[in-house]
Amino acid sequence: MSKIIIRSFEELQQYEGTEMGVSEYHTITQEQINLFADATLDHQWIHLDAERAQTESPFKSTIAHGYLTVSLLPYLWGQIIQIENLKMQVNYEIESLRFNQAVVVNSALRLRVKLLSAKDLRGVIKARLEVTMEIEDSRKPAFTGVITFLYHFN
Repeated sequence: MSKIIIRSFEELQQYEGTEMGVSEYHTITQEQINLFADATLDHQWIHLDAERAQTESPFKSTIAHGYLTVSLLPYLWGQIIQIENLKMQVNYEIESLRFNQAVVVNSALRLRVKLLSAKDLRGVIKARLEVTMEIEDSRKPAFTGVITFLYHFN
């Protein structure tokens, strides 16, 4: 998969209103869920206790934290786009986010992105993205939403 290479605000702006691409699939493992639980102090049984989940959960399996799936946005977005001459990328805003379906352990996720707008705010680029986190072999996505990244160039 080849990334879109962006070297300037103008190059990014030309993609406004278009789908920029789809990432590779990333499989959510129980180890990743466990580490996320430790990092966020969210040790709810639906994420960690496979035996209990099999008998008590409607999903019959442990599920990923919703925020774990959201935290994959920058990583998967980085598979779609490469911005050169970048000092830093900052998570700026989540305008809307709807969790549509639980992500059971060992599910594969990929990100689909449409660039809604790119604005130059005195040298800082504000990119608004429509994002869909797709689950392999599922009609319903894990989530949909609109997020904003800020790009600070060198």
